[in-house]
Amino acid sequence: MAIDARDAAGFYATPLGRHAVGVLQRKLGRLWPRVAGLSVLGIGHAGPCLHVWREEARCIAVSPAYMGIAPWPPGRLGLSCLAEAEALPFSDLSFDRVLLIHGLEQADNARRMLREAWRVLKDDGRLIVVAPNRRGLWAYAESTPFGHGQPYSEGQLARLLGGLFFTVEAQTTALFAPPFTNAPMLKLAALFEACGPLLAPQFAGLAIAEASKALHGAVPAGKVVATPRRVLVGGSEV
Repeated sequence: MAIDARDAAGFYATPLGRHAVGVLQRKLGRLWPRVAGLSVLGIGHAGPCLHVWREEARCIAVSPAYMGIAPWPPGRLGLSCLAEAEALPFSDLSFDRVLLIHGLEQADNARRMLREAWRVLKDDGRLIVVAPNRRGLWAYAESTPFGHGQPYSEGQLARLLGGLFFTVEAQTTALFAPPFTNAPMLKLAALFEACGPLLAPQFAGLAIAEASKALHGAVPAGKVVATPRRVLVGGSEV
């Protein structure tokens, strides 16, 4: 069952959620350290992670229709919208960067969602996909947004991207601290994050892949043609 966007926003307001987004922001910031003047599209529930680039880049967050919308940033209009993630309301080659988080594992058609990301990404653009690692504890923690839908191993994620005209440029992992909410465990979270990659890299909570467009696949099979459609922006239909 897909998570609700407001439930996801509620999770990120908890101590465990703040730990998770802090780890993710650091990982993502290292993958894309220079985004000044670029356009960044977040698909899924991407708002908390988009904060890492918001001061430099032009960011917009798209929530899939089945998730509903949680305005981002909270209390402001215009930076988040509700749309069909498998038929995005943007022209071809619209974005320099696309971040997909809390989306792929819950999509009715993961391949179509990735094809749409390919379509709206510029030829020299980059995609980051964040998905729950099937071997990690976070994939089974239903109290978090990562405990829903289809988890992926690093190999499965790489093969899926490679089969859809992406070239995987880098892979990494995140969230080695168990998804426990008690205060003593949270105090040890930094230790888990430091030691996890050395002691048990296969049990990370998240699999992360960065990919570029493989331009020999200029017309993906089943490509969706963008057509004008109405979307919800900041809670208002446009």
